[in-house]
Amino acid sequence: MFLAFSLADIIQVPFGYLMGWLYQLTNNYGVALILFSIIVQLVMLPMTAKSKKSMMKMSRLQPRMQEIQRRYADDPQRQNQAIQTMYKEEGVSMGGGCLWSLIPMLIIIPLYTVVRQPLVYMLHESVETAGQIVDVLKNAAPDAFTSNAYYNQITAAQLIPQYAEVLKEAIPGISQRVLNGVNFGFLGCNLGLIPPFNVFSAAFWTWPNVGLFLLALLSAGNQVVTMWINQKMNDSVVTNKDGIQDEETAKNSQAAQTSKVMMYTMPLMMLWIGFTVPASLSLYWLAGGVVRTVEDVMLTKKYRTQYDAEDAERLKRRLEQDRIEAEKEAQRAQRRAANPDGITENTSKKKMQKKQREQEEAERSAAAKEYAARKGLTVEEEASESRKTMSGIADRPYCKGRNYDPNRYASNHTEE
Repeated sequence: MFLAFSLADIIQVPFGYLMGWLYQLTNNYGVALILFSIIVQLVMLPMTAKSKKSMMKMSRLQPRMQEIQRRYADDPQRQNQAIQTMYKEEGVSMGGGCLWSLIPMLIIIPLYTVVRQPLVYMLHESVETAGQIVDVLKNAAPDAFTSNAYYNQITAAQLIPQYAEVLKEAIPGISQRVLNGVNFGFLGCNLGLIPPFNVFSAAFWTWPNVGLFLLALLSAGNQVVTMWINQKMNDSVVTNKDGIQDEETAKNSQAAQTSKVMMYTMPLMMLWIGFTVPASLSLYWLAGGVVRTVEDVMLTKKYRTQYDAEDAERLKRRLEQDRIEAEKEAQRAQRRAANPDGITENTSKKKMQKKQREQEEAERSAAAKEYAARKGLTVEEEASESRKTMSGIADRPYCKGRNYDPNRYASNHTEE
C-alpha cells in the first residue's frame, strides 16, 4: 500500500506543481488546464509512439498469422513455432504493445487526481488540512456541495475566497495562498460545477449553463471523432499476407471489429461521465483527446511510410526468390526432357542396374503383348501356353518313355 502511494506521489506531486505554476502564469484555470493537458500528452508521446508502432506492426502481421493458423490448423505446436519465428523475424513482442499502452494509463490515472484535488496538489496543502477546509466549508455552505464527496475539493477551492474569514478562525495559520482559492471561471462558465442537462427548464437557458452543457457534449463528441479517425488510420495500415493494402482485409481485421464496438460504447460512457463530474474534467479530457488525435494521425503517417517501405522490400525479395525458383524449375524440366531416365555420371552402379532391369522388363512385357496380339490370345493365355511348351514335353512324346502307348487303356488293346 505504501509503495503504491509513493509511486503515485512521484507522478502527482511534480505535475501538481506544474498545474499550480500554469495557473499563476495564466491567471485562468481553463487555460492552465488546457496547457496542462497538452504538456501531459507531450510527456507521454514517446510511450504513445512505441505503443502505436507495436500495434501497427501487429495489425500488419495479422493476415500472415491467419495464413499460418490455416496452414497448420491440425498441428498447434508447429503453428506456434511458425508464429514465434515470424515475430522474431519482424522484431515484434506479443506483450510489447500492451506494455507501452499500459504505462500511459499508469500516468493518466494519478494525474486525474491532480485535477480532482486542487487543494492538495495546486495549493500544496496537506491532506489533513484539505479535509479540515472541506469540513468547515460544508458547515458554512452545505447547499454548495453535492452528495458526491469525490469532488469536494473542487467545490471547496472556489468557495474559499468567499469564506476566508471563517477559515482563518477555524484553521489558524492557514496560508494566504490557500485563502486566495481557485477561480474556475472560463469563457463565462464555472468549471467547478457539474454541467446541467435539464434543457426543458427555463433557468437552463443561460450561457453559464449552456456552456457547461456544450462542454460535456463536446467531450463525448470528440471521443466519436477520435475513434472514427483511429479506425480510418488503422484501416489504412492493414495489409494482406503479401504486404499489399487491401480494403477487405482491413474490414475483417480484429482491430476493425474492436474499433466498431468502441466507437459506440466509449462516447456513451463519456457522455454519462460528462454530466456527473465537474466540467473541469470534461475540459481536461477534451483537450487531451484533441492532442491525442493529432499525435495519432502524425504517428500513423510516419510509421505507415516506414512499414510500406519494408513491405515493398519484402515483396521485392519474395518476387526475386520466386523468379529464381522458376528458373531452377525450368532448368530441371529441361534436364528431365533431355535425360528421361535420369542417369548421369553421378548415378550409382546399383541404381543404373536397377534402371536397366526395369527397362528390360518393360521391353519383355511389350514384346509379350505384341506376340499375344499376333496369336489372338490375351497376355495371360499366352503366358500359360508358354509355360506348357517351355520344356517341350507336349511336342516330344519320347520323353514319356519308349514303351509309352497313349491307347493302352483302350478295349481293343486289352483284348489283344
